[in-house]
Amino acid sequence: MANAKVIQAKQEAVEVVATKLRESVTTVVADYRGLNVAQVTELRKQLREAGIEFQVLKNTLVRRATESADLTELNEVLSGPTAIAFSKDDAVAPAKILNDFAKTNDALELKGGVVEGRVVSAEEIKALAALPSREGLLSMLLSVLQAPVRNFALAVKAVSEKEEQSA
Repeated sequence: MANAKVIQAKQEAVEVVATKLRESVTTVVADYRGLNVAQVTELRKQLREAGIEFQVLKNTLVRRATESADLTELNEVLSGPTAIAFSKDDAVAPAKILNDFAKTNDALELKGGVVEGRVVSAEEIKALAALPSREGLLSMLLSVLQAPVRNFALAVKAVSEKEEQSA
């Protein structure tokens, strides 16, 4: 009876991770070996403040979850101690936070991840981290959208000033 309960609990844990893999916009897999407790606590704090879930998981559990989520290509990076950051909202934030943390803490190594349902390499995660934040992208878009209106207003102002000088 106890074995059946243990197996059911493990199956439920696999399904929970598979659901997180499917629902996350970005999932980043990292090797945290060599980080001390204070460093891991600081990393967890930064991720939590950004609304990102960070878990240390067994590779066998994650492998079963990747099969369920149809992301078996991710199994290639599942070796050694594995920590995974799941983000449902912001595609750039987990990559940016983990990459910045890895720059100051050599012990953290990005292994790869999943971005919008596609398995990506560590290099692609680092490239994603180089993108501006969501707020930065929105401000850039707003600036581009305002430029024609601003230019039109300046042209109208210049024409009216020229007419005033002529009169």
